[in-house]
Amino acid sequence: MNSRYPTAAQRAGHRCEYCRAPEAIFNFPFEVEHIVPTGRGGADDVSNWALSCRACNLHKGARLVAADPQTGAVVSLFNPREQRWEDHFRCDPNTAELVGITRIGRATVACLQMNRPAQSEARRQWVQLRIYPTL
Repeated sequence: MNSRYPTAAQRAGHRCEYCRAPEAIFNFPFEVEHIVPTGRGGADDVSNWALSCRACNLHKGARLVAADPQTGAVVSLFNPREQRWEDHFRCDPNTAELVGITRIGRATVACLQMNRPAQSEARRQWVQLRIYPTL
């Protein structure tokens, strides 16, 4: 197991810090990713670690910015160490889709492809089971 995992997982409440998927329903631990990749100057310490599900981690990759699909502005992606999730996202209680409520939120939802059909369906079930928080 990644030696960073216990610290990152406990801090994140065992949820993906990007899409908030609950780790408990997966049969393997989530990944500890560098918010700012070390190859792009990011530190390899707790201040730059985020717990991430595989889907979010794969789509984020080494990206730090993305275009807001509404305005076209290129903005920084959501940073869970510096920003609050609730300030940038909400989960639609009817569709279980994640909605970006800021430019950063919209760019992150689009870049990480958080509303792919499989993810949205899983999130709908998690909402029904009351293991996914809606705002």
